[in-house]
Formats: sequence, structure tokens, C-alpha cells
Amino acid sequence: MVTRKTSTKKQTVSSAKDNESAPQLMGLVRNDPYLEPFGDAIRGRHEYAVRKLEQLTQNGRQSLADFASGYDYYGLHKSETGWVFREWAPNATDIYLVGDFNGWTVNEQYRCKRVEGTDNWELELSEQKMKHGDLYKMRVFWNGGEGERIPAWAQRVVQDENTKIFSAQVWNPEKPYEWKHKAFRPSVSPLLIYECHIGMGQDAEKVGTYREFKDNVLPRVVADGYNAIQIMAIQEHPYYGSFGYHVSSFFAASSRFGTPEELKELIDEAHGNGIAVIMDIVHSHAVKNEVEGLGNLAGDPNQYFYPGDRHEHPAWDSLCFDYGKDNVVHFLLSNCKYWLSEYRFDGFRFDGVTSMLYYSHGLGESFCNYGDYFNGHQDDNAICYLTLANCLIHEVNENAITIAEEVSGMPGLAAKFSDGGYGFDYRMAMNIPDFWIKTIKELPDEAWKPSSIFWEIRNRRADEKTISYCESHDQALVGDKTIIFRLIDADMYWHFRKGDENEMAHRGIALHKMIRLATAGAMNGGYLNFMGNEFGHPEWIDFPREGNGWSHKYARRQWNLVDNHELCYHYLGDFDKKMLEIIKSEDNFNDTPVQEIWHNDGDQILAFSRGGLIFVFNFSPTRSFSDYGFLVSEGSYNVVLNTDAPEFGGYGFADDSVEHFTNVDSAYSGQHKGWLKLYIPARSAVVLRKKK
Repeated sequence: MVTRKTSTKKQTVSSAKDNESAPQLMGLVRNDPYLEPFGDAIRGRHEYAVRKLEQLTQNGRQSLADFASGYDYYGLHKSETGWVFREWAPNATDIYLVGDFNGWTVNEQYRCKRVEGTDNWELELSEQKMKHGDLYKMRVFWNGGEGERIPAWAQRVVQDENTKIFSAQVWNPEKPYEWKHKAFRPSVSPLLIYECHIGMGQDAEKVGTYREFKDNVLPRVVADGYNAIQIMAIQEHPYYGSFGYHVSSFFAASSRFGTPEELKELIDEAHGNGIAVIMDIVHSHAVKNEVEGLGNLAGDPNQYFYPGDRHEHPAWDSLCFDYGKDNVVHFLLSNCKYWLSEYRFDGFRFDGVTSMLYYSHGLGESFCNYGDYFNGHQDDNAICYLTLANCLIHEVNENAITIAEEVSGMPGLAAKFSDGGYGFDYRMAMNIPDFWIKTIKELPDEAWKPSSIFWEIRNRRADEKTISYCESHDQALVGDKTIIFRLIDADMYWHFRKGDENEMAHRGIALHKMIRLATAGAMNGGYLNFMGNEFGHPEWIDFPREGNGWSHKYARRQWNLVDNHELCYHYLGDFDKKMLEIIKSEDNFNDTPVQEIWHNDGDQILAFSRGGLIFVFNFSPTRSFSDYGFLVSEGSYNVVLNTDAPEFGGYGFADDSVEHFTNVDSAYSGQHKGWLKLYIPARSAVVLRKKK
């Protein structure tokens, strides 16, 4: 591990000395008194991170960003005299570079030397020894063995189409990419995320490219009204069907989608359209592959990973990083900074955080009370790493976005570091899609309870922002079902043409919109949709594999369906666009409290407000109500969105052009409240705005 002091940027986190004089109760505990019995554990984790921060920054003599610059040192780089290559390999006895430039043979000219007093290896070459586009690997020797390996810090890795063998590639184009939009700042009030996958983003039966996504999909995202894309499968992964979650080369953007310059062009174009670009980063585990990955880089399987029983992930067939090793922390923190600096990503969604937090990876554990988060089953090294990662990311870019995918409900995950939290900006509200699945699968429509719905869509900690979503990308995979498929199933194939809808289709169209409106309307920070789900994409995702003849038929998105106005898909897509438009029209939507106006489980009616907007839902499948009254701020209200409007595939039972006036009630005189009475058709929802 090598660090260099390149700046004197002041640390923004507390020092150990400051910590000693801090109040006994940290902000996390002050905000939630039920955490008081665990205050010492919370403070202990915080102090552990502070001590590690001081160690890594040499007590403030360098910034954390300076420490996390390993990618500038390790790997292959152009130097003033030619090339320099470095690798961290403690267990190696010899390392050679082999490649196109020397006929893939072990050659003394390409022999690395161990840097004296370190575990680093280095090779300096003249410019003529290799050129842009050359393929190469390391030939590593250790006591008792040898093998070809791709360097851990390689920034470009490609696969041979015929042999399927991966190699590192010299990447030094004559003209580096010139950024056009250098001062982009994400819009996060609220954060509206379009989760996507480059390869399966095209209609054609093939692997899509960065450039095709930029030209064909990004304009759809812009037109729909989202302000962020969250891209999966960026880090290089040997198996396409892993959805990008079995990473082999952590610093290499997947070459199956195109070149680094084409990815930068996509990000630049997104920024030019006001779209933030969030990367799905995988630091929770790594692929087991040895030739392509880190599994046995130099004869030591534990170089990057925990030894013994903690070496392999019991459910994911992968390897678990040892977050207690400074060199591993250096590798992962440098990885965060690399994607922010080199590609200008606007932040990360950290995958598999639950797996990182617990020795059990969260498997077989029930998280029923606060004691389950402080019972000694937690990996303090991983908690420390995640905390430092958030400190680093926000030091490199104060406007960066960090999101934790975490299912156990660990308190403080998205709370400020200074309050004793881990520093994420958001956590995924993973209870919500689970709730909708359970409701659709287990309850008849007449048993849906608005009280339960309202509880779930706003069940979150007061001091932590969340990303709400209705369904996850996992539900779109073979073996599971999206919401639209659970609602309509096979009738989507036979009754989704306009004029030919049956009752199941009408039901699915109506509830699909209502579920989305309730979830987005009650968000507490952000809302996420997976690519294609906004218009009810009918097919599951099945990546090319032996079992389907390596077909790309289902590893794509059929945009032709939403573009065909003879079919019903566009109704859902049009509604999604209008829904986001209404949400964004309310100033500072995130800052407006979600206030319940009314719920009645017998009637299946729910109403709540956000700022000047009122959301009203009738989940009853059969009962419509005339003059249903709600006590609201007195004045007049106009309908701005109706799920039952014909333009969104509804029946159009209500006249949305009518202005609604509140009726004065003497019982509430002086409170400036009145009764708003509405006609609410069965299985429909409406949003009204108070007239100023």
C-alpha cells in the first residue's frame, strides 16, 4: 500500500480529541431515545471509525482522499519515459508481464522487481515495449505454484469473442475524453431514480452498448421526468448473467458495453440533460474466479478475503473481503474515488450492505428489536469501512449521493457520521416492495387495508432519508414476477390491446397506477423505478445461458410495446410521466410532511397531504362513493391527476374539470378548515392541488 500527500484539505469529521469532550449521548441516540441502552455500542463504533480515520490520514497530515489514490500508483500507467506497472502481491516470488508485446512468453525484460521493504512489485518499460490496445496479463509465481492473472488494479479488461478468455488491455488513446459539462450538481428534491442495465437496455436481441443507451434510452429517461439513472453492472464481471454482481475487475468499466470514452460520453450527456448518474457498486463480495479475479492472485487465497469459515459467502458462491486489512480498505476506498474522479459518477448505490454488516450476512437472523443490532453479531470492520467510504465520497464530491441496499433495518445507516451514523445519504426502503408482493399474493382486493398500506409506505426512521420503490429488479427475473405480472399474469398476452381488455387487465392497469402513486406520494427522499416497469414490461429477464441456448430474447427491453399506441402499455408509461411531473411541481417536495387526512379500512379509503397536494385513494374493487368528505384546509381544489382518466387507461367516471370548494363547518370555525367532498370511483386515486 502506497499513499502520498497531495493536498491539505481539512477533514470534516470529528477527531478523537473532539470525541472525548462530546456529549454522552450522540445525535443518533438523542433522536431516538429507545437506542439509549445501546449508546455505548454506537459510540464505540463511531470511535473505531475515528481512530481508523486518524491512522489512515496520519493524524490529519493528509486527507482521506489523498490516502485513497491507489489507482494512480498501482496498475499500468504511462510515464515520462514509457510505462510503469505496479502490483501489491505479498505472497508472490516472481511476477512477469506477458502479452501481445512479447508473444505471451516469460521474458526477463518484463520481469517485475519487488520494491525494497514492501509487498509491492514494479516494472518500468520504455515506450516502445507496449502500445495502446495490447493485451496483457501477469505471470505470477509463488512457492508451490504459478498462474496467469489479470492485475487487480487493471482499468481496462476485455474478453476474446472466440476463446472467451479475459485479458487486461493497454488503454492510452491519443485523445483523452474532453468533458463538456464540468460543473454538474444533482437535483435531489426529490431524487427520482431510473434504475437500468446498459446491456439489456435495447429492443434488439443483443448486448446493448453505452452509446446505444445514450442515443436510445437516455432520451426516454429525460422525457419521463426522472432526474437520475442508477446503472447496474458497470464493474467488469466474467459472467454476463450475474447482473454485474460477481465482479472480477473492480477498476475496469465493463468492455462488453463499449470503451471508457463511450461511458464517459454517456455520463456527460446525462449531466447535460440534468440527469445524475449513480453507479451500482459491489464491495460486499467478489467473484471466486482466480484467472479473471482476485480469488488467488498470488498463491494466497486470503490476500483480499477473510480466512477460514468467513472466506466464502454461503449463499452467493463468492468471496468475502477482509475489511480489517488496511490494504483491502485502501483498495476499496481507492475504488470509490476512482469512479468519482475518472468517470465523474455522482455517487453509488452500495449493494449487499446487510451481507457486510453481519458475520451471518443476515442469513437466518430475525431482526425484531434493537438488541439484534448490537448483540456482537456485527462485523465492526465492515461497519468502519462503510463509514469511511461515506466520509471519503463526500470529501471528494460534497454533492455526491450514497444509497445503502440494506434489509435488516440497522439504525443509523443513513444518519450523519457526526451523530454516530454511517453517513449514507439514503437507504433503500426494502419493506415496501416486500409489502406489495405479500399484499398482492395473499390478500383478495377487498381485504386491502389502507391503514396497513399507509403504515408501510411511510415506515422509516425520522432521521434517515429513504428511497421508496414498488418492486425490485429481482422481481423482473425468471422465477419471480413483477407487479404487473402478478396482477394480470397471462392475460397480458391476450388482453392488452385497446378495446380487448378483460376484467383482469382493467384491474391490473388500475392497481399498477395506484400502487405507484401511493409509494411515490409518500416518499421520504427519493423514488426508484426499474427500467421498463414504469410501463408494465410483460417479459421477465433471462440472460443468455446454456439452458436457453444462449439466447438474448429475454435479456432486453421491448420499447416497441410502449411506443405502440394500439396497446395498453403506453397508458402506464404516460401515467408515470404525469405522476413525476406533479410531484416535481410541488416546491421542496421532500421537505413537506406526509400528513394523514383520513383512512377507513371498511371503505378502503385513504387520504393524505403533502404541501399543497392532497392524495386520495379508493382501494375498493367494487364500491364507489359520492360526496365522500375530508376535513382539509378551507379553499378550492383542482384535480391535477386522476388514475381513472381515459388518457391513462381508466374509465373516466369523474369530471376532472370541476373545481372543488370546501364547505364551512361551524364546529371548526376559527380553524380555517372545511369539508372537501368528492366522487371517488372504485379502484381509483386522485391528486388535488389547493388553488392559491
